Amino acid sequence: MTPQLLWAIALGLFVMAVLFLTRFPYGWMVSSGVEPIRAVYYNRKIVHMVGSGLPTLAVPFVFESWVYPMVGGILLGVFIHLTHATGMRLYWFQTEENKNDVSFALMWWISLSFLWWLLGNPWLAILPALFMSFGDGVTGVVRNIWVRKRSKHPIGNLFMLAVCLPLAWVVGSVATPSIPVWSMLAAVAATVVERYEFGPIDDNVLIAVVSTAVLIVGAELGPLV
Repeated sequence: MTPQLLWAIALGLFVMAVLFLTRFPYGWMVSSGVEPIRAVYYNRKIVHMVGSGLPTLAVPFVFESWVYPMVGGILLGVFIHLTHATGMRLYWFQTEENKNDVSFALMWWISLSFLWWLLGNPWLAILPALFMSFGDGVTGVVRNIWVRKRSKHPIGNLFMLAVCLPLAWVVGSVATPSIPVWSMLAAVAATVVERYEFGPIDDNVLIAVVSTAVLIVGAELGPLV
C-alpha cells in the first residue's frame, strides 16, 4: 500500500469512529435533560468540526493528489445517504426531516477536488470545506445555546465570521497563489449565504459554491495587496 492510500484508510476510519462514538455524548446530553433534538444538533456540529474539520486540515499534509479525498468523500456520502434511504439512521446525529448531512458530504468532496484540480493547490481547495466544518459548526453550537433550537439567528453568523476570517487568512497566506485577502472575502461570502436555504439547496451547497467561486476569481485576478 502507498502512504497516501494508508492515510486515506486511516482518515476514513477516523471519520467513521467519530460518527459512531458521538452516540455517547448524545446519551449523556439526553440523560442530563437536554432535549433529544437539541442533542442531535449538538452532535451534528461535533461531527462537522471533529469528523470533517480535522481530516480536512490534514489533507494538504498527507495527500499529493485530489483523487484520494474525492474517493473518500464519495464513499462517505454514499454511506450517509444509505443510512437515510434504508431507514437505519444514526439517530444520535441524523433526523428524518433534515438530510443536510448528505449535502455536506457531497459539497465537501466536490469543492475540494474541483478547486485542487483547477488551481493545482490543496490549501485553497480545503477552504470551503473548512468554512462548512468549523464555521458552520460553531454557528450551530452557538445558536443551539442561544436560541435553544435549530434556527438561522444572526448571532451564529457573527461567531462563524470570527472563526472563518483567521482560518482564511492563514490558509490563504500559505497557498499558491497566496491570496489571503481573497480568502477572507470568501469567508465573508460564506458567512452571509449560510443564513439562507432554498428548498434542496441548503446552506452547505451555498457555502461551498459561493466561496469556491470567490476563490477562483481571486486566483485568476491575483493578490489584492
